[in-house]
Amino acid sequence: MKRRILVLNERDPLHPLAGGAEIHIYEIFRRLVARGHEVTHLAASFPGCKREEIVQGVRVRRLVNRYFYYALAAPAARREAVRGYDVVVDVLNKLPFLSPWVVPLPCFSIVHHLFGTTAFRQVPLPIAIVTYLAEKLIPPAYRGVPMLAISPSTKQDLVERGIASGQVYVVPPGVDESTHRARDDGASRAPLVVWVGRLEPYKRADLMIDAMVAVSAAVADVRLVIVGAGSARATLQERVRRRGLDAVTTFTGFVSEADKIAWLQKAAVVVQTSEKEGWGMTVIEANVCATPAVASNVPGLRDSVRDGESGLLFEYGDCQGLARAVIRVLTEPELHARLVRGGRAWAERFSWDRVADDTLALMEEAIAPSGRVPVLRASPFAE
Repeated sequence: MKRRILVLNERDPLHPLAGGAEIHIYEIFRRLVARGHEVTHLAASFPGCKREEIVQGVRVRRLVNRYFYYALAAPAARREAVRGYDVVVDVLNKLPFLSPWVVPLPCFSIVHHLFGTTAFRQVPLPIAIVTYLAEKLIPPAYRGVPMLAISPSTKQDLVERGIASGQVYVVPPGVDESTHRARDDGASRAPLVVWVGRLEPYKRADLMIDAMVAVSAAVADVRLVIVGAGSARATLQERVRRRGLDAVTTFTGFVSEADKIAWLQKAAVVVQTSEKEGWGMTVIEANVCATPAVASNVPGLRDSVRDGESGLLFEYGDCQGLARAVIRVLTEPELHARLVRGGRAWAERFSWDRVADDTLALMEEAIAPSGRVPVLRASPFAE
């Protein structure tokens, strides 16, 4: 049966601040559109945007800027609901929309990660307080709503907050092997360290900059490339200057998806230093490109990195441990080769087509509850 689907998520892929969450959402819903389903996305506006357009087959309606978006999105969805939609999809990775209390449609939720106390280190105090308190409303508002969590860590977080385990299903993001592929076997690459992500405080790119002092002393001709844009860029650039790393560090700013993939293909190692993630999408993308990862042992990243198999984990905040792990990957050829082999085998388990299949199955359960556990195929994690 063809479905009419209404999606609530702050950003669409054309938003200047779009990131991994938007890639995830559109990899799913553009596939569902191709199968004949109709998808409308109520998003935030941004300077110079069109109020309405088709993006990857999805009808995008932009409401207001991001500062007012969360106050108006659910009421707008309530008005939109009269057009005959089958389900509203809440994407929870910032403030909750509380659709089950507002929108007269069956609700299905996709959860990337929740901020919790991390909000107090990421945004100004008033916004952090609002975010923290709003997340307290998730268990009562979404009671009984089928939820797709993108990692076991995200599911665990939801359960610890009071969501019933049986309503949360783990479906990790996929990887597009038609665009992400290795150009070589990774063995003869230059000692290039690539950090990829938004330059925001909780992503902790500063840890890699500090670790680079020891890495550059131990590895000849090593370079660090920091790929991405964000509010912390100026602070990070000043940190590079203070550490005397200008000659070996490059900031790319925002890059296209093709350029990001090119950096993953060139890297000898990709580094993720975040305090918390829902998943580690760039880790899996790097693995497909024959590039191992070094990542914080934190929720999300400990799910996407198989320690000792597809990459190495270090304890969050341990700059010396990060440096040791990066140096090992760069200087131990047998370890590097083993991580490349293990990473490519691990990444082969993740398919966007299966993710789309599972998402649709969970939406159908939200629309017409059967009481049966849906058969899901995208996750390699045992439930």
